[in-house]
Amino acid sequence: MKLAELAKKADLPSGVLNVVSTKDHNVAAMLAASPDVDKFSFTGGTKTGQDVMRQAASNTKRLTLELGGKSPNIVFEDCDIEAAIGGTMSAIFMNQGQMCTAGSRLILSHKIYDEFLGKLVEKTKALKVGNAADYATDFGPLISKKHVESVLDYIKKGIKEGAKLLCGGKVPEGDEYKGGFYFEPAIFADVDNSMTIAQEEIFGPVLSVIKFSSEEEAIKIANDSKYGLAASVWTKDEKKASSVARKLQCGTVWINTYGGFYNEAPFGGYKQSGFGRELGVEGLLEYTQCKHICIDKTPGGKPLVASWF
Repeated sequence: MKLAELAKKADLPSGVLNVVSTKDHNVAAMLAASPDVDKFSFTGGTKTGQDVMRQAASNTKRLTLELGGKSPNIVFEDCDIEAAIGGTMSAIFMNQGQMCTAGSRLILSHKIYDEFLGKLVEKTKALKVGNAADYATDFGPLISKKHVESVLDYIKKGIKEGAKLLCGGKVPEGDEYKGGFYFEPAIFADVDNSMTIAQEEIFGPVLSVIKFSSEEEAIKIANDSKYGLAASVWTKDEKKASSVARKLQCGTVWINTYGGFYNEAPFGGYKQSGFGRELGVEGLLEYTQCKHICIDKTPGGKPLVASWF
């Protein structure tokens, strides 16, 4: 709503930007089904995206879908450990994990597993949970009470399936947290990639740590997901980083960093993370139609295409 206010102050022509605020998930489907809309670009959950596809099929509407993710963050033993720890925290805890590109699966080399995890947990425990408007806060609230309950359910599932909760995973206690949707960032160790917390998009601050012992195993684990939005690779070996990046089934791979977006770089997903691209020339082409116009100007009246009649 604030963005709409700023657009109005900037004298953006009426009709260019329209904000429809509603809890009704059917609104997106209605727009997708409307014959008055020629192109529909949707960002949201995979289930809603599938509903949009079904409605758009009624009039063969062109779509761009940017959907869910379960992004792998692969950390090799030859990485810069401090940089990788910071990148890992940014990947999963930025915006309290409420991002489609959240690096929710940490695929960690067995050679540095204990050292890396120990430092990661220590720094995570030190994060200050609180009011996002307070500059002293590191970690703000989730979007709603319902979402807090959803994330808590995943914490219970992780524990039930055998993962080890190392920190967080609960609503913080204290008067300062009353009335807010606060949640302590969680890290699970000893996660198997088949577990619910490693396969389903939680859309919250829950990190699943999965151990690997070879490059091939890391790639296999990373690709063992119905999603394919983004990934990252941490290593000082550029040749290895490039090789791994090419084998990952996702639309964006960051090397020794996480979460950089650039206007000239196309962004989009593989598999159930959607299709089409945003940003870059590819993103602009999503909103264009290609047309072939042929004019016969061959000399001497000889037709370019010989008539059969």
